[in-house]
Amino acid sequence: MRADFFRGLYDIMKKDKNVVLLTSDTGAIVLDDIRRNMPERYINVGIAEANMISVAAGLSLCGKIVYVYAIIPFVTLRCFEHYRVDVCCQNLNVKAIGVGAGLDYCTLGPTHHAHEDYAVMRTLPGLTIFSPCDENAGSLASKLAYETPGPVYVRLERYGVPPVYKDAKMDFSKGINILNKGGNDLCIIATGKMVVTAQKVGKNLKRSGINPCVMDLFRIKPVNEKMIFDIIKDKKHVVTIEEHTTIGGIASIVCEIITRRSLTARFKGIGFPDKYCRQYGPRPYLHRLIGLDDAGITESIKEWVSADNMGKRKRLS
Repeated sequence: MRADFFRGLYDIMKKDKNVVLLTSDTGAIVLDDIRRNMPERYINVGIAEANMISVAAGLSLCGKIVYVYAIIPFVTLRCFEHYRVDVCCQNLNVKAIGVGAGLDYCTLGPTHHAHEDYAVMRTLPGLTIFSPCDENAGSLASKLAYETPGPVYVRLERYGVPPVYKDAKMDFSKGINILNKGGNDLCIIATGKMVVTAQKVGKNLKRSGINPCVMDLFRIKPVNEKMIFDIIKDKKHVVTIEEHTTIGGIASIVCEIITRRSLTARFKGIGFPDKYCRQYGPRPYLHRLIGLDDAGITESIKEWVSADNMGKRKRLS
């Protein structure tokens, strides 16, 4: 996903000489073409992420479209005040590119895990947030960030995940795509890597007689509230799945919509527990530990739907 994003950015930079890339000593082989062929528009500021955002703001005030790139906790949480004051308060054309969503850096511990980022970043007025789920969506995200006026945050994976979209020609303008229409009993809304997991969960549930609607929430902010409302208004149960805390995450976003629109759907948010993951190992292993694997999520949803339906029958009797 990271490679596809930067290949897309390279094509943009070839066409538009006002586009500049800043990094904070964060390397990637895919950046070699930009570094080699456009050295005057590639600036490594060193391990100084907060300064990088202020430099980006200055370049933007000079008419540049600036992409800043680093590992997610360091390009978001470490620089939050600089985004607020230098970028968002002035609505500048600065595009933050964070790599290592969720537990992508699974062997580097809590300092490199990213499970609070978009909860924090979505509080910034005027900021657009994209969360692609596969390589094709990642490639398209570079173009979407370029075409979106004002500040943007893109949340990327390092490596490719199983493809969700066949190519990058899908329509992402609505910010959300329905991958499986399903029935009226259950709707699953996921973002990022968890979209692939949601598809697996959907197939597992279908074998148990539950045919869920599955949605990819590609644009976290501004969220397409009307489209989400139109989809979930007739659903009995709504579930969100995210490799991120549910506090302020897409669980909170969907709860806000359900509350504002006075919907009666039962809701369950599945995401990172409210604690740091201090275990080390492959990402699927950590997902099993914290209940974010498809088998664990499937069982959790089945038990929840069954208990809720049982409770409704008892109340009716």
